[in-house]
Order: sequence, then C-alpha cells, then structure tokens
Amino acid sequence: MQIRKIETNYKEGKFLKETKKDALEKKFDKQENHVIIIYPEFEYQSIEGFGGAFTESAGYVFSKFPDEIKKKFIKDYFSDEGIRYNFCRTHINSCDFSLSTYSYSEKENLDDFSISHDEQYIVPLIKMAKEENKDIQLLSSPWSPPKFMKTTENMNLGGKLKPEYKELWANYVVKYIEEYKKQGIDINYLTIQNEPNAKQLWESCLYNGEEEAEMALKYIIPNLRAKKLDTKVLVWDHNKERLYLRAKEIFGKDECNLISGIGYHYYSGDHFQNIKLVREKYPQKLIIHTEGCTGFSIRKRSRQIPNAEIYAHDIIGDLNAGANGYIDWNILLDFKGGPNHVLNNCNSPIMANFFGKNYKKNASYYYIGHFSKFIERKATRIAYSKFTDKLEITSFKNPDGKIVVVILNRNDNDEGFTLVLNNKIYSDRIKKHSILTYII
Repeated sequence: MQIRKIETNYKEGKFLKETKKDALEKKFDKQENHVIIIYPEFEYQSIEGFGGAFTESAGYVFSKFPDEIKKKFIKDYFSDEGIRYNFCRTHINSCDFSLSTYSYSEKENLDDFSISHDEQYIVPLIKMAKEENKDIQLLSSPWSPPKFMKTTENMNLGGKLKPEYKELWANYVVKYIEEYKKQGIDINYLTIQNEPNAKQLWESCLYNGEEEAEMALKYIIPNLRAKKLDTKVLVWDHNKERLYLRAKEIFGKDECNLISGIGYHYYSGDHFQNIKLVREKYPQKLIIHTEGCTGFSIRKRSRQIPNAEIYAHDIIGDLNAGANGYIDWNILLDFKGGPNHVLNNCNSPIMANFFGKNYKKNASYYYIGHFSKFIERKATRIAYSKFTDKLEITSFKNPDGKIVVVILNRNDNDEGFTLVLNNKIYSDRIKKHSILTYII
C-alpha cells in the first residue's frame, strides 16, 4: 500500500511538496513508544468545507491584476491543482473591507434596491471562482442594515435595528439573496448579524440573544420560506468565548430546529472547549468558523511561520472539538493589508505585490491548504491517539474511504513518530516548525 505525504517546511522551501512511499506494511505488534494510532471506526462530525471571504476589497485588488494573473489566482485557490476552496463568505451591504460604506437601498419601500455596487468587484470574482469550482458554497453576513433602519442613523459605530424595521430588514436580506440568484449565485448559508456583540468603528449592529432569535425565527426564516429559498440560517457569528452561552440561549427557543447552526470567529483565543460543549449539547447543529485572520496591525506580516502556525493550530483545535467547516477572512488584499475604509488592515493568505500586478503567497496559504486541499466535503472526523503534546493532530475519512491525517509541529525540535492504521505501521519524522498531511 502507498501513502501520500505532503509537507510544508517554509525554511527549507517546501510548499505542499508531495512524495509517495510504500507504507503500513509492517504489523503493529511490539512497538510502544512515539506512536500515533488512527481509529477509523470512531466517527464524529462531517465537514462542509474550507475557504475564505469574497470582500469588496478582495474583488477590487483582484480587478487590478492582468487577465493571466487573474486566471492563475483563481486556480491557486479553487482548482484541484490549488488548495480547493469550496466554502466561502461574502457580505450584505458594506463591511470594513469595503472601499466605502454603502447599502443597496436608502428608501423605506426599497424601490431603489440594487446590488449594482457588488457587480463591480464582488460578483465578477465569485463568478470566476465558481467557473473553476462549481461546488463552492457561499455564506453571507450583514455588518449593518441601511442607516435609515438604525437607531443611530449610522451604519458604523454599532446601534440597533429599529423595531419597526424588523420585517423590512428581513425582506431586504431575502431580496439580496434573490438578486444574487439572478446572477447565478446561490447563497447557501446566512448569518443574522456579523459580530452582534460589538460596537465597531466600522459597520456594526447590536443584537442580544433574544433579539437574534426573534429575527431568525419570526422574520428571516419565514421570509425565506415564503420565497421558497432553502438558505440555511446560522446565529452568533462572533467570537468563541460566548459561543456556548449564545447557543444555549437561542437553541432553547421554540422552533429552534429551524435554525441550522451557529457561526463563530477566531479573535478571542482558542476556547475549543466551547465548540465541544455546543457539539455535545446540540449534536445536530452546524458549527462553522466564519472569520479569522492574523491582524496586520497586531502581528508583523514578516512573521510568516508563526502566522501560519496560528491558523493550523486553530483549525486543528476547532475540528477536533467538533467544527463542521472553516472560513478564513479576505482571500486577497494589497501589500498594505487593505484597502479598508477604517484602516483596520489585516494579513491574508495571498497578498498583491507592491505594484498590484501580481501576488505573493504567504505561508498561511500553504498551511490552510494542508486541510482544504485534502479533507473533502462530507469527510468524517475519526479518532486518534498520540504520544505527546508536542504534536497537534487531526484525522478524517474522506467519502471515498481514504484516510487523511494532518500533523503540526510548532516546536523547535524535530519529532520522530510511528503512524499506526489497521494494525500496520509507517515510521516518519516531522521537522521543526512544519506541517504534514498523509493520505492513506
């Protein structure tokens, strides 16, 4: 039997480098030390996919590329030769990673409603991606309703949705989904509000759990059903420290079965236990990482390996706790980490070069690829046992029966190990500050 080994070692210049070796031929009978055992008979949650966000900023930077670079970029993210993104996010109205603050309508009767703003940069990028990979599913999130619907009459700086506009806002969101459908773009998932617990300098709107549940169950979902749209609705879409608390508050409501799951962000730390609690308490609900990045202003872009390891550590921890999918933030930014209309610049796995006519892949691109390229949609997480906390591991069974094992070493020393599957063994070594994926 052959085993495919894929390695990324940034210092050695290895980026998703693949080798094939004969493996797992020796019986596992006497070895006791440095063992990693895979147990395919234990099955947990399935995977919806991996990807990033189609923001207006990403679309704008993409639009400046020459045609041949655009095609290469799309293949690098969405093709089988690239890292096979298939689960992505976009925004309803503007977000901080837009060129300016905008909404699709400024009238109470919505007779001026138009997504023409999105048709300049966002829609063309999504269409090119879907031409390359027809299996891409999309999740959309609003950052703020139009200013006339807000208590502050301002899309930025928090505020709340005026009670008298709840029905209109639901109609607005559903109209957005319908307009995208006319463009040949299905919105498969919807969150009620991006970061509903944060008053941001940029577009934001506050909801407590009661308000979010009401918006989902009384307004959004009935409107989706009335229009015969099968978009799945998720709640929260904010950081992990309150993930279980918001799940308990909302999923305890009547008709909560109509809500498909819960989304969360990276920015407040690991909190893998909260994901595990939601998975145990609400096993039928989807749990989706909807946003995360290494902030440009917080961590230097030059720290390639630490930034990439942050991603891999978070993905492994989330998956092992029960997450069904992982969506990164912007798929593309300029060399400054923007554009961003409130200067909230960030890193992204791919960033344009100084002249904006080509791009550079950061280490995070390859580290994310160790998951997105090889763990397929509807893969099932399976069990493992490891000998040390120096290695971080996750394991999956793809729909075709192949086993995928990802191993991360964030330490300053190489580590030898023996991988055991079905009583057969394969011995190998992972270099310091590197990541491996095995397909068996």
